Amino acid sequence: MARTSTDIDATLDRLRADSPVEWAVSSARISYDDAVAAMEARAAAIRKGEANEVVWLLEHPPLYTGGTSAKPEDLLNADQFPVYKTSRGGEYTYHGPGQRVAYVMLDLEKRGKDIRAYVYGLEQWLIEALDRFNVKAERREGRVGVWVDRTEPGGPQREDKIAAIGVRIRKWVSFHGIALNVEPDLSHFGGITPCGISTPGFGVTSLVDLGLPVTMDESDDALKQAFEQLFGPTIPAKPPAI
Repeated sequence: MARTSTDIDATLDRLRADSPVEWAVSSARISYDDAVAAMEARAAAIRKGEANEVVWLLEHPPLYTGGTSAKPEDLLNADQFPVYKTSRGGEYTYHGPGQRVAYVMLDLEKRGKDIRAYVYGLEQWLIEALDRFNVKAERREGRVGVWVDRTEPGGPQREDKIAAIGVRIRKWVSFHGIALNVEPDLSHFGGITPCGISTPGFGVTSLVDLGLPVTMDESDDALKQAFEQLFGPTIPAKPPAI
């Protein structure tokens, strides 16, 4: 049964909280091991009431991660970049320069305790951030993340993923999060089958690939505005300790 606009509004309303979320941006590239260790520590501290919720924006050096559903055959070139097994949901993905990763550590006990609603909210966050650049990003049934329809009139179907989502929930605290392609080297996705999708006509794209010379600062501003609209207020903060 299709969800009504009332259902969707109610879902998104449950994700909002009045307490401000820390908004932190790392200027240097962060290693994957350091990021995971920092997320683990922060999520535990949030659960104990010893730290605030935080959204942590960063870039990684080039690497591949395999989530809990990753299939060995989808790692096409294990020698191209370091490969990390990770506890987030999903399959293989790429992280690297030019891609804005946002690790989202929220207390879902006060945001509805609904994992499906949370993932829906992350998708909506990306959709609304991209709308600020006049990019129509959309959900697709059975394909997590957000997609851009690039089908030419009279041509074959073509849809490209512009942002990926992979989450982990522990004791109702979220970590891991989203990855938005601003200006990564799209050829680097060739070492994996991104998210396990090898169907012809499905690929990856970025804001710059779409002809939009968006800077990382501009994408961060769009993400911040859209996040506050959906999840509530933010306050600037230092990144989690490495």
